[in-house]
Amino acid sequence: MSQASKNLLEGIVTFLIGLPLWLFTADVDVPVVTLTKVGLVMMCGGGALVLVGLYRRVRENR
Repeated sequence: MSQASKNLLEGIVTFLIGLPLWLFTADVDVPVVTLTKVGLVMMCGGGALVLVGLYRRVRENR
């Protein structure tokens, strides 16, 4: 498995874990963090990993 595929897979999984946190945890109280913000950060990180994976895949094909 190439590094591009690993980045794509990791990014998709991270995004899909962050999405339900962002959508469904608005009324959950956790003392230190807000789960909706954690979900949003995970979605941004996952999206960035997907973009890096796509970039690496394009660079491999050239």
